[in-house]
Amino acid sequence: MKIQRIEGLIAAPFTPLNQDETLNVSVIPSYYQMLKRNGVNGAFICGSTGEGTSLTFNEKKLVAEAWADAKKGDSAFKVTLFLGGTCLNECKELAIFAKEVGIDAVCLSAPFYFKPANVMVLAKCCEEVASVVPTLPFYYYHIPVLTGVNFPMYDLLKAIGDNIPNFAGIKYTHEDFMDFLSCQNYKNGQYEIFWGRDENMLSALVLGTKGFIGSTFNYAAPLYHDLLSAFEKGDLEKANQMQQLSIDMIRLLGKHGGIGVGKFYMKQIGLDCGEFRLPIQKISSTTAASFIKDVERLKFSSFCSSLD
Repeated sequence: MKIQRIEGLIAAPFTPLNQDETLNVSVIPSYYQMLKRNGVNGAFICGSTGEGTSLTFNEKKLVAEAWADAKKGDSAFKVTLFLGGTCLNECKELAIFAKEVGIDAVCLSAPFYFKPANVMVLAKCCEEVASVVPTLPFYYYHIPVLTGVNFPMYDLLKAIGDNIPNFAGIKYTHEDFMDFLSCQNYKNGQYEIFWGRDENMLSALVLGTKGFIGSTFNYAAPLYHDLLSAFEKGDLEKANQMQQLSIDMIRLLGKHGGIGVGKFYMKQIGLDCGEFRLPIQKISSTTAASFIKDVERLKFSSFCSSLD
């Protein structure tokens, strides 16, 4: 099938939660508008940043439907739903639902409890899920740091061959640039290979990457637009500076508690998505205060996304 390629920034949104950790899908329409306003071209929902593995099956459906409704009529903004990977039958059900409500594409990761024994088994998992939505673009999510499955993606592309007509590409969240470039060049660039490490965007740009999926695009899209613009103009010194600023911003996540701190960045731009569910550690008031001071020292307000 012919895939409409997506270039530029694709955000991996946080799933909005209330104080009692129930879903707060009422935030999603304004979330979508904020991303559009800041030049983001799509959303990768219910992924790592979106706490997909901490959501129930029904909650994933509610989130998917809310995003589909929010962007209805906007064919330029593409929403991809991460299905999961552990229970393939559930992934197939969710993929069918995604198509019914108007989601643009679906994505599967490797099963991460009972892991596939080899790349051929992984390809078969992809084939089984993709087959139930033959008219919907299907992507594979490569994130071995979380799944523990780290076959070369070049080998996966070869194993898939022509067995999945709607296979569209890979969300590549790993640091193996040799494998990444081989995937980009496979069959003369037949597939979309999205880069998934915001802190290494400049390195991926050098390899000719056009599409990026990242969590920090939620709250710092202008920073990455400046990086992209500088690179396109050949101003590598400025591009380097923008990438370092991105790294400094991302380091604050690790310093103050990890992925859950991302929702505190969202609060800084005026969009309250609540906090993460367990097992992600809650952020204490002391840590939050320290984080805000670091954010001010970084001059975050000078490059953050705008809510209005």
